Amino acid sequence: MDLLVIPYPLIDPVALQIGPVSVRWYGLAYMAGILLGWLYARRLVSRPDLWGGKPPMTITQADDFLLWITLGIVLGGRIGFVLFYEPSYFWANPAEIPAVWNGGMSFHGGLLGVVVAVYVFSRIKHINPLSLGDIASAATPFGLFFGRLANFINSEVVGRVSDVPWAMVFPGAGDLPRHPSQLYEAALEGVVLFIILRIATHRYQALTRPGTVFGLFLIFYGIFRSLVEEFAREPHAGHPMDVGIFTPGIVYSLPMIAVGLWLIWRARREPALAS
Repeated sequence: MDLLVIPYPLIDPVALQIGPVSVRWYGLAYMAGILLGWLYARRLVSRPDLWGGKPPMTITQADDFLLWITLGIVLGGRIGFVLFYEPSYFWANPAEIPAVWNGGMSFHGGLLGVVVAVYVFSRIKHINPLSLGDIASAATPFGLFFGRLANFINSEVVGRVSDVPWAMVFPGAGDLPRHPSQLYEAALEGVVLFIILRIATHRYQALTRPGTVFGLFLIFYGIFRSLVEEFAREPHAGHPMDVGIFTPGIVYSLPMIAVGLWLIWRARREPALAS
């Protein structure tokens, strides 16, 4: 083995075993992302200065929304993975569909699930859906960061074969070293995206123009995901959208970028929330 290759840190996917019950890092990662995102959302809602006046929802409503967004992430992410990436496998093995603890979640499916949760909750509670979408978007990088770390621990969605000094040999992915693309995505979709949205909300008062933060999230996530898919992530073999320079992740991200640009254009045409 090349001496420059970094050894893959073999981490047991099971974080804790209590009798017949096993707690996996995958589940803990999603739990951490959702809880930290919820705490951050509560913080945004408690800051009238970021909204130009009264926030669009109360802390209690933010707490109530936690269950909705959790269901949107889990159900949407799993259904999206089943439909967008492995429909033939799950058609033949339907009993595997609920086994989310084994990995297999689609971000784009989770996004659609959250959009549905945002729309329905905002209608029930009479909240501006774009403002609620802004809050959810600002908090999402926490989940993306921990979710990508979970992908790394599970040795899934691995990178392309590479000779970079930090390449790793992933279990179950052959004997050749590969990009740790999960860590690239954790850095870009988690850390960098959070910084961008944080600057937008705190320095440029983006929350006063509903839809702006949501639009920025869609644009930059789409760009970051497409860059990693193009240069570092192993294509999804056999997928009908894996053609030429395109991969499923890129194809699914292009509409996100277009919608994000439209949301920002729309927000700039509307008056800012009054202070």
